[in-house]
Amino acid sequence: MARAKEAAGQIDIFFNNAGIEGSVHPITEYPLADFRRVLDVNVVGVFLGLKHVLPVIAEAGGGAVINSSSVAGLTGTAGLCAYNASKHAVIGLTRSAAAEWGGRGIRVNSINPGPIATRMMSSLEEGLSPGRAAKAREQFSAMIPALRYGTPEEVAALVAFLASEDARYIHGAVFVIDGGFTVS
Repeated sequence: MARAKEAAGQIDIFFNNAGIEGSVHPITEYPLADFRRVLDVNVVGVFLGLKHVLPVIAEAGGGAVINSSSVAGLTGTAGLCAYNASKHAVIGLTRSAAAEWGGRGIRVNSINPGPIATRMMSSLEEGLSPGRAAKAREQFSAMIPALRYGTPEEVAALVAFLASEDARYIHGAVFVIDGGFTVS
């Protein structure tokens, strides 16, 4: 935070985008070390970001924090217990931070992307359907009313909006950006 503040003069926007997918296993076979690693990055990482940036943003007079969760934080997926649990926790951290810091002019919201065309999604496709990742992608795409994965640019546009003054009264919200993936 000190280096960022020194470089920018102040911090008034923070995109808290910590996340790894972890391995794919049923709960009873999920390695404890893998589970802890996912929680350390996805939950403890987000917590530490909040812990250290919130006072700095308050010192600047307020601003916006956007935490990355996932549609996995709203649903459950077989084999992804650590990832699902971690992204549910990010929503809880978002709501707690919003309750604590809203009166100090800090808006805290979460974005919850569905399938996005990234390395992480490719890894999940392979983990959920070993040797048949292309088929898994086809099946995932068919489950999305938009019939395609989102793009990083589409997610970035939502983050930019939430960081902007146009979103000054949006606070403690959970934004789904998933092409309709979670409509049913």
